[in-house]
Amino acid sequence: MYLDPQTTAWLDQEDAHLAAVIRAHRWAVQYVGAGDEPGQPAFGYTIGLFGLGHPELVVVGLDAWNAHGLLQPVAEQVADGRDVVPGERLSVGHGPGEVVVEVCPNPGEVVLGANRSYRRPAEHSVPAYQLAWPDHAGRYPWDVGWAGPPACQPRPGTWEA
Repeated sequence: MYLDPQTTAWLDQEDAHLAAVIRAHRWAVQYVGAGDEPGQPAFGYTIGLFGLGHPELVVVGLDAWNAHGLLQPVAEQVADGRDVVPGERLSVGHGPGEVVVEVCPNPGEVVLGANRSYRRPAEHSVPAYQLAWPDHAGRYPWDVGWAGPPACQPRPGTWEA
């Protein structure tokens, strides 16, 4: 793929900035606003946990502030040596209180920045877990009566960046 020199220079600066953030904090959070196409929700994900031997973490359907606030405490636990596993419920101090860890079956279509950082093609993507959060009544997207629209927090594997 050909990129013009200006785009290449910009990407090099972004890569250098990201590397500096990861060196200083052990991970970074990448936030992606909702796309123009249906099924492209806003989401955030970590970059750097794979370098610590753990899948990256993804959260869908939250604004940048809340996505970061949810990812931050879980990433801190991982960076301190804790492995989170699919099906586990994790308490987080910010926002919903508890999230459920799910496997992201299509990380190559989601964590694009992490794959760029680790120089991995989509078909050999870094692994990722999606963190499901509850509505104000404590219901999750798979529960009857969940208050959020399905596009707000699509199920893992049903959406892409």
